[in-house]
Amino acid sequence: MIDDRDIFLAERQRRVKSYQHDSVLLDASKQFMSETLRTKYSYQFDWLGLPIIQYPQDIVIMQELIWSVRPDLIIETGIARGGSLIFSASMLALLDLSENIVGNHATFHSKRKVVGVDIDIRPHNRRAIEKSSFISYIEMIEGSSIEFDIIEQVRLLAKDYHRPMVFLDSNHTHSHVLAELEAYAPLVGVGSYCVVFDTLIEDYPSATFADRPWHAGNSPKSAVNEFLCTNSNFQIDSFIQDKLLVTAAKDGFLKRLK
Repeated sequence: MIDDRDIFLAERQRRVKSYQHDSVLLDASKQFMSETLRTKYSYQFDWLGLPIIQYPQDIVIMQELIWSVRPDLIIETGIARGGSLIFSASMLALLDLSENIVGNHATFHSKRKVVGVDIDIRPHNRRAIEKSSFISYIEMIEGSSIEFDIIEQVRLLAKDYHRPMVFLDSNHTHSHVLAELEAYAPLVGVGSYCVVFDTLIEDYPSATFADRPWHAGNSPKSAVNEFLCTNSNFQIDSFIQDKLLVTAAKDGFLKRLK
């Protein structure tokens, strides 16, 4: 039987490129995003029993990126109810399994790790995370992700890892996200990603986030734009968002090039 994998992949590439010229599809995507923001659609999903508070499309693409990059460390700012930590930990466990290094479960200890940072890890959320089968992959740090002592803790943990990924999803103001980028993006391995969530704030009316301190001009996306002005090591991987059409991280998939 002929292996048509290359043909299939090339067709996917062409299809994604065509999306950017499909005004009906793009308008439908924008309308969907607007309505789902209004109704808090992304709050409705769990990962292995814990709320993940992400769009399903972003969950799928994060799986693709983790599987492709095969990181040994994932750094996350913003823990919330724990689903994202469990997602990352379960993906690292699958990487270990796929590399046939799991071995005897009674003695196995993976080097891979997820480090989650949050200014307020509520006791009931911590307990739920600690009950997970994947807790051995997880380390939680309580404190502001932009405080010097917290940054130093994370840098110390990261020093023995070679291919970290970073996911930023805590306070979404410009100054906070820019400080996170400056602190944690340098830890990202070449070929790996720093993913900045909720860049979509920049593209919607301020009234959409009336109960929050962030808005257009004071958002993760405005922070990404400033960061990229002085950091040529990173580039927006626009193919990802073009493929997704629905994402909370438009212009937030930053790939380290060198």
